[in-house]
Amino acid sequence: MTGKDGKDGKDGKDSKGSGAKPRAEHRKPTARTTSVAQSAQQQRAMALEAKRAAAPSAPKDTGSRGAQPAATEVAAVAAPATEARKKRERKGPPPALEAIGLAKSYGDVPALAAIDLVVEPGDAVVLIGHNGSGKTTFLRMASGLLDPSEGTVDVAGHIAGSLGARAACSYLADNPTFYDDLSVWEHLEYVARLHGRTDWEQDAADLLGMLGLYHRADDLPVTFSRGLRQKTAIALGLIRPFDVLLVDEPFVGLDASGKAALLELFDEYRAKGTTLVVATHELEFVHRVSRCVALRDGSLVYDGPAEGIDVLELVS
Repeated sequence: MTGKDGKDGKDGKDSKGSGAKPRAEHRKPTARTTSVAQSAQQQRAMALEAKRAAAPSAPKDTGSRGAQPAATEVAAVAAPATEARKKRERKGPPPALEAIGLAKSYGDVPALAAIDLVVEPGDAVVLIGHNGSGKTTFLRMASGLLDPSEGTVDVAGHIAGSLGARAACSYLADNPTFYDDLSVWEHLEYVARLHGRTDWEQDAADLLGMLGLYHRADDLPVTFSRGLRQKTAIALGLIRPFDVLLVDEPFVGLDASGKAALLELFDEYRAKGTTLVVATHELEFVHRVSRCVALRDGSLVYDGPAEGIDVLELVS
């Protein structure tokens, strides 16, 4: 049950919800364990590797992705705008995410200084920084929900906010909102059909089963605790098609089983070749990715390998 602090209990139930069983017509989740089926994951990874090996590789810019600087040398390492523009001239598919001189200010108050950032298709990037560092501002501009004051940001070769960019990108906000009169299942159906999916039901059942929400499919998410609302938002963000997944602090409010399920889902999507940009300080996720981008006071202060980094040093 949910305690006074609003956290989910071990059984994943919410004291405010009815706990009603889903309607009989709901699809049942397929059998899943707490770890991804290794054979299926390996097949996806091998298929992705074969696809990448067959495609001509673009020259990598190692100027800002080399060895990690010492703690005393952590400084702005954003690639010059000219380097980012050179990447646009390459052959092959466009970057999954490309920001050039991207900045946001509110009057005279800067929220994000001009940054240049390129994320290649299939990359998994962790975005770290203390509150107010510009993480949410960057993600909202990349998702098309916030207009930049300067510069540009493209998603899969499309200007952020355009139809092409919105079709390619799914954004999981840090403060999800829901319709007052729609159940979890109705939310999933609405989002899936809005994005043209007709074969959504089994995936919806699987997502709910994995997140421990299947027994709450007919309940209203507006009555849920913080953790169950977060799980519902995750399911909604993943039920639609996308190539780029932008996520803002997804582990906040989740219990241990919810965190494990989300990490597993991220692993699945990485194996499929999905591009991930996740703002979080969750060390288990930081250690699973190869690249870390750190923001401090609205400025890019680190862009390089995630292995061996001192998260506290970068964000303090």
